[in-house]
Amino acid sequence: MKKFLIAIACLCAAPAAAQDFSEGSEAKSWNLYAEVPATFEAKVVDITCEITGDCADNCGDGKRQIGLLRAADGVLIFPNKNAQTGFQGAGTDLLPFCGQDVQVDGLMLVDEDIGLNNIYQLQKIRAVGSEDWVKANTWSKQWAKRHPEAKGKGPWFRRDPRVNAIIAETGYLGQGLSHQEAWDITQ
Repeated sequence: MKKFLIAIACLCAAPAAAQDFSEGSEAKSWNLYAEVPATFEAKVVDITCEITGDCADNCGDGKRQIGLLRAADGVLIFPNKNAQTGFQGAGTDLLPFCGQDVQVDGLMLVDEDIGLNNIYQLQKIRAVGSEDWVKANTWSKQWAKRHPEAKGKGPWFRRDPRVNAIIAETGYLGQGLSHQEAWDITQ
């Protein structure tokens, strides 16, 4: 319960205690609304564990959302994108660092007027003390290893067996094949 209350207090205090973490960042702009370059040290954590105390080994082995507990102020950061163009992959890149102290570099989305705080776009990561950065771009390589039958051109999601099975069952609109036929929607 104590961890839960501390995590909630940190999340609530974040807008009032906003800090500038842009110094030294080499993050490349994605031209996203309210993006700010940010580099900082943090511990890689299982967000569910951090907030509720319900913890799993190895941050849930990729089945739980991974977070960054920032060392400078104890704020829990939500990394929801890696350095690839799609909005996926941050957890894949962070999982090997579960429980470790790391330095990250990327883009933070911040807009206090709409309450946008602590959403992070991870571009590089390294263990604290290491000189070598690791690019946060392994998601699609790992996806390709898991789905060798889905080789081909075009974006991964057009070839993903799970995505295609859902489309085959419910159509592109997710409301059944009859809706798709009525609107003449094709790939």
